Amino acid sequence: MKRKSIIIISAVILAIVLVWVFFFRKKTPPIVLQTEKPRYGYISESVTATGTIQPVDTVAVGTQISGTIYRLHAGMNDEVKKGQLLAEIDPILVQATLDQANAVLAQNRSNQALQQKNFNRQKQLYEVGAISKADYDASLNAINAANAIVSNAAAQVKSASKNVSLTKIYSPIDGVILTRNISIGQTVAASFSTPTLFSIAKDLTNMQVRANVDEADIADLDTTLRATFTVDAYLNKEFDGKIREISLQPTVVSNVVTYPTFIGTTNLDKKLKPGMTANIIIYTHEADSAMLIPVKATKFRPDSALEKKYTIVRRQRGDSTAGTRPKGGKSGSDNAHASVWVLQGKEIVQKRIKTGLNNNIDIQVLQGLSADDIVIIGATGGKIGAKTAGSSASPFMPARRGGGQRGGGGGPRG
Repeated sequence: MKRKSIIIISAVILAIVLVWVFFFRKKTPPIVLQTEKPRYGYISESVTATGTIQPVDTVAVGTQISGTIYRLHAGMNDEVKKGQLLAEIDPILVQATLDQANAVLAQNRSNQALQQKNFNRQKQLYEVGAISKADYDASLNAINAANAIVSNAAAQVKSASKNVSLTKIYSPIDGVILTRNISIGQTVAASFSTPTLFSIAKDLTNMQVRANVDEADIADLDTTLRATFTVDAYLNKEFDGKIREISLQPTVVSNVVTYPTFIGTTNLDKKLKPGMTANIIIYTHEADSAMLIPVKATKFRPDSALEKKYTIVRRQRGDSTAGTRPKGGKSGSDNAHASVWVLQGKEIVQKRIKTGLNNNIDIQVLQGLSADDIVIIGATGGKIGAKTAGSSASPFMPARRGGGQRGGGGGPRG
């Protein structure tokens, strides 16, 4: 009887185990490798910055004399030609000064003529011995003083005449008036500094973007690089440009050092207006028809779970340079090395590759792979370790200084 009870209990336990195995146990999903063949395409590394749209050449038109504005001949946004009259200052006071200077000049010239006649008489008398040498020298000094006084009066007339001409403000260049800082009846004072009356942009069909580039990125820039940018007014339109100049004078704001970089661009349709904010991408390194693989392929590492299904063929021991980059090197200028795993039938073979550009999504392969290689970029299912999944870095990790926006995009080079 006791033996029979044991058999019954064992049968019940076996039945429960079978039910759990076939109906309740969660089956381990099979291991599936995520693979991708190398592809050819465009890749770039870039630097991002913000800046403002500016005219290439802007001229501030001022005045050298003080007075009251009594006529205006141009306003904001007007197109003007070189030599065109823009404004007039009331000339009454400076004209009165000119008239006074002319009167003084006339008086001095009259005295000059009198002294000249007196000198001529004294010279004749001296030559015949009728007067002394002292009387002759006195008459010579008088005529020389009269000549000097006339020259001074003539200079005063020239100065007053120039001031009269300065009451008319003319445009020094062909261009468009951006700002007008005066109105009729306004008094302008030029005693200590020249006030700006108008600001004229020379050519709005050729503009420039003044970008503030971080000091960590400035070493990658030169005047051969192209750039693209967008403005808030035309978010769906991308404008092209090229670096024109990199200023050596840094700008420091809150201990952040940036260098003004000027990017030239055409503006034939005049959509770009001075003062617009630009979001800029400067392409520091570019490659067309480059062999590319996903960056996460270089992060994939097989673990013991895969060894049950595949044969793992590792690279030779002692090759410690794989997966490293030269100290201080940059991906656009110094070639680096990495390790990837290639699926060959039932084998997972480790290969060392030489890499080039890296935009944090794709990486350029310079050497070590062929177009037919099946590169493993990750694995799912089974009991896959964290390294095997080949996941990218956590988005909560801080980005590398100066490189968080590298490879910011842009289409293929046109």
